[in-house]
Amino acid sequence: MLTGLILAGGRAERMGGRDKGLLPLAGEPLIAHGIRRLKPQVAEVVISANRNLETYRAQGCRVISDDPEMRFWGPLAGMLAGMRVMKTPWLLTAPCDSPLLPPDYAARMWAALTREQATAAVAMGKGRWQPVFALLSVDLREDLAAWLATGEGGVSRWLQRQQPALVDFADGPALFHNVNAPEDLARLEVEWNQGDRR
Repeated sequence: MLTGLILAGGRAERMGGRDKGLLPLAGEPLIAHGIRRLKPQVAEVVISANRNLETYRAQGCRVISDDPEMRFWGPLAGMLAGMRVMKTPWLLTAPCDSPLLPPDYAARMWAALTREQATAAVAMGKGRWQPVFALLSVDLREDLAAWLATGEGGVSRWLQRQQPALVDFADGPALFHNVNAPEDLARLEVEWNQGDRR
């Protein structure tokens, strides 16, 4: 029913260009933690990456890249690439630098989407949208391709057009504990070693 897509295709400029998904946490690449948590919840986990492809393939997942004309255009380009290869009607996304996905992530996103009969769902946390945590219908593929072709805006603006179901994850803020700078990774390593892995 669901394909899981881990978004690892960015430039990571705030990390000095280091590939965020491959940064170490507790002796493993960040993306390995995300794969381990997402895999039981979906039919397949796919990685969206634009560099270090062989290293990502070593994680045991199919690896895809953005369309060459859209490379490094942001998460929407990765989402579109995922929609073009997925074998299920629904795509569940998460960024590579958020290793604390809850075991009911897919279930909660799916429940909200079906309850509201929507074609998209977006996670809410820390008082705002978290647009790279999304559940999307494959039927949105052409609309997304057209949106990217016109260059009208980023992921939040496109998702707003879809009138998504909003999924409250206020009870699990660690879901959105992502790594944007070296100090974020250092803080996460400390919390991990202290056992804070909600």
